[in-house]
Amino acid sequence: MFEYVGALHMHSTFSDGTGEVPDIAKFANEIGLDFIILTDHNTLRALHEGYEKWYGNTLLLVGCEINDKENKNHYLAFGINEAFSTRTPAKKYVAKVKELGGIGFLAHPHEKRQHKEHPAYPWTEWDTEDFTGIEIWNHMSEWVENLTEENKYRSFLHPLRTIVAPPKETLKLWDELNIKRKVVGIGGIDAHAHKYNLVGFLEVEIFPYKVLFRSIRTHILIDEPIKKGRSVKDVEAAKTKIYNALRDGKCFVANDYVADSKGFRFYAEKDGKKYQMGDTIPDSKNILLKVLIPLPDAKIKLLRNGQVIETEQGIDAEFVISKKGAYRVEVFKDDRAWIYSNHIRVNI
Repeated sequence: MFEYVGALHMHSTFSDGTGEVPDIAKFANEIGLDFIILTDHNTLRALHEGYEKWYGNTLLLVGCEINDKENKNHYLAFGINEAFSTRTPAKKYVAKVKELGGIGFLAHPHEKRQHKEHPAYPWTEWDTEDFTGIEIWNHMSEWVENLTEENKYRSFLHPLRTIVAPPKETLKLWDELNIKRKVVGIGGIDAHAHKYNLVGFLEVEIFPYKVLFRSIRTHILIDEPIKKGRSVKDVEAAKTKIYNALRDGKCFVANDYVADSKGFRFYAEKDGKKYQMGDTIPDSKNILLKVLIPLPDAKIKLLRNGQVIETEQGIDAEFVISKKGAYRVEVFKDDRAWIYSNHIRVNI
């Protein structure tokens, strides 16, 4: 499998971000990301103005973040060529993205911010099954929810240190949904690079793009390498491979500020056949689950239907299972949440 590392969910001056699109891509290239996905609110202007292309070794793709008229039900839509009016009900734009051949993810679905300047934008339209997946970890949402009077100066100056783990409520729902059907988990940084005046004379930029590009990442795994050609055909081919990996759940989420997670693998073997994250195994007898970690001394937790069933410490692990269910892995490094795999679904 070929691994590519990306950052998802960010905003430019085309909506409520402060960065120009080429500058955002330049920062990603300097950090060493393979791809990023821009998601300005309710607009695909960056796509139509030709910004979807390679910037050095980084491919910038353009999606959008859709919301309803109440500014709730934020939806990350990729692989579409038109945005939708905020007058469109959430259930309709979720269905429309699927109808157009795109993929979509519920953004920060359980957001619970208590700040007047930054209200919560939770997902409330649960009467739909047309979404591809869920944003299980959102940097900005967690940062704001953890903000207090006591830690605000440290949080403004060091926006990566207060990130702990995905919301338990989101993980619980994600596991429950995967018992019924495949629901892909992704991570987002929700970068805006907002600037704030802290004490009257000190202006601080929080969530700088270049800083957040080091935090919550979504790693994809594909069977063939991506060609970095500059032609429209090559860009479209690369985009298709990335979106197909996200659609299929061939990906994992990691806080790479904790440690570089490149090289993590979670897969299954059954009767000489290998199954990757996002796959469904039709039989539940004598399946071998394997985990590979890029660094030693990690805590590896195997979960079935949301419950931890085994824990190992080390650089790899093997588990033999014989029960149907939705299996995934969580990895902790130095007691910090680090890696969250997508599910391998067994006989469900």
